[in-house]
Amino acid sequence: MIHRYRHKDIVWVDMDHPTETDVDKVISEFNIDPIVANELTLPSSRPRVEFHSDYIYVVLHFPAFKHSHTGKTDQEIDFIIGDNFLISARYDTIDALHKFSKKIETSSMLGRKTTEYPAGYMFYLLLKEVYHSVFDELAYIEDWIKDIETKIFKGNEKEMVYALSNVSRTLLDFKKTTDMHQEVLTSLEVAGRKLFGDHFTFYTHAALEEYHKIQKSIASNMDVMVELRETNNSLLDARQNEITKVLTILAFIAVPLSLLTSIFQIDTVSRPIIGTEYDFWIMLGMIFTIGVAMFSFFKFKGWL
Repeated sequence: MIHRYRHKDIVWVDMDHPTETDVDKVISEFNIDPIVANELTLPSSRPRVEFHSDYIYVVLHFPAFKHSHTGKTDQEIDFIIGDNFLISARYDTIDALHKFSKKIETSSMLGRKTTEYPAGYMFYLLLKEVYHSVFDELAYIEDWIKDIETKIFKGNEKEMVYALSNVSRTLLDFKKTTDMHQEVLTSLEVAGRKLFGDHFTFYTHAALEEYHKIQKSIASNMDVMVELRETNNSLLDARQNEITKVLTILAFIAVPLSLLTSIFQIDTVSRPIIGTEYDFWIMLGMIFTIGVAMFSFFKFKGWL
């Protein structure tokens, strides 16, 4: 499906799940190399930048967790940046692009700069919108982390082990997906300067600033996760040590009581108490008295 938007002198063509027919129409109109056209019909495995005579082909992958419509953890967008046109191709429903299209229609975010440097400015604004959606994803993860922190200190350490692993895996996926962006945007800066002039570097620098904000947010959340994991492990160890200590003390109390019972079970000629009136209750009282005395002693020492 092809969506077309125009603002002043620039055309943005957004291809949603492009078919070969859609791609053929676009490459014919904008004189795109057939090799690039083949790339647009299928997702690419890695981000990259290709420099052509009158346009730049860019492939970027963006992490998706909350706003994924297909269950995938990353969303790919292919860009073709020309002097007065911008083409995007995607293989998933991306909310940020839909939101950007609404802003284009109302002209609420485009200003005079588009008449002077249309391609770079449009690309930067679109990329900025997508990066903002990544920030929304990270904000959701931050709320998730806060919820885990609350539950950890409420005594749910065991249940939070799996939750911590899930968050860590999600953050690692975010980092892995965005790691290549710096290299791509830096290469785009060099290619853009050759094709569009020095002014194009302003927009790539602005895009890199947005990217670095995301990287800092990911790194910050990963640091928090490390601290939470260590805290959770410490609380788990403390609880296990406490349980072990209680069981050890209970076993220590039970041993002399078992020994006392065993002594009176020895079949000898003379066995004190055994055979006398109330012998059972006397033995039970002795066991109870010794048990209470040992328990009180451990309590007094602060071992229980």
